[in-house]
Amino acid sequence: MKTTRIMTLAMLLLANTMAFSSARAEQPLHRTDLLKNDIDVAGHEAVQVRVDFAPGVLAPKHSHPGEELAYVLKGTLEYQLEGRPPVTLTAGQSLFIPSGVAHSAKNVGGGKASELATYIVKKGATLVVPAK
Repeated sequence: MKTTRIMTLAMLLLANTMAFSSARAEQPLHRTDLLKNDIDVAGHEAVQVRVDFAPGVLAPKHSHPGEELAYVLKGTLEYQLEGRPPVTLTAGQSLFIPSGVAHSAKNVGGGKASELATYIVKKGATLVVPAK
C-alpha cells in the first residue's frame, strides 16, 4: 500500500512538472532574468536577460534607461528602432540600441526565436518602459 502511494505521488509530481514546463513553453513572449550586477560606473548596473519569442510574436515598442546590446541566439528577429529603417537579424548577429530609443522586436521567422539582451542601465530604474 505504501509503495502505491509513493508511486501515485511521484506520478502527480511529474504531471505537474510537465504541465508547468508546457505552459511556460507556450508563452508567446518569455523573459528569463539571467544576471544583475553593479558595475564600475557609478549609479549603473549590468542586466542580462534571455527573451524567447514564439513565431510571429511582437515585443511592443518600448525603451530602456540605458544601452542595450541584443544578440540573436536562435531564429530571425526584425528590430524597428524609432527613426530608422527596420533591421533583420539572424542567429549570431547583434545590434546596439542607444539609451532611451523606442524600439520593438518581432519574430519574423518560421520557428521560435531567442535573443540575449545585455543592458547597461541606471541602477534601480524600471528596465522596460512602454512607449506612448
